[in-house]
Amino acid sequence: IVEVKAWGSSTVLKGTVRDVAASTDPVTRTFAIKVAMDSKDTLKLGTTVTAVPKFLDRNTAQVIKLPTSAFFQSANQSAVWVLDPQAMSVRLQPVQIATADGNEVVVVSGLQPGMQVVSAGVHVLSPDQLVTIYKENRPLAPVLPAQAAIKTIVPASAAAVQK
Repeated sequence: IVEVKAWGSSTVLKGTVRDVAASTDPVTRTFAIKVAMDSKDTLKLGTTVTAVPKFLDRNTAQVIKLPTSAFFQSANQSAVWVLDPQAMSVRLQPVQIATADGNEVVVVSGLQPGMQVVSAGVHVLSPDQLVTIYKENRPLAPVLPAQAAIKTIVPASAAAVQK
């Protein structure tokens, strides 16, 4: 669903995206998008309009963003691996993608807030595979920086004197 508003008018019309260009215009670096509108909603040819997709309306919609590395293409369907925390296994969850935002992808359906998604190694997983959550290893003892470690070395002349 797209909200269409003619320039200089306060009337908001509804439409649906029917086509998105495969590449950007080389001059404007924008994508041409065709919106189908109800036949009762008429605008003059050449009217300048603003079109805002409902899922990008920041006042009403909440979206989930995931890194591109979390996505798995399965039979022409985008999906992610979701963790079952009780079984500590993964399952493939189909999702609908809205757009990309740099190295992140905006998901509009298929996930709920709070779900844990695998973000690395998705190409080597299989359904119901047992997994563990990565935890960074921390040293048990404090680690001295290199300069501090050098200062703790006893010089050879001092070691000879201590005998």
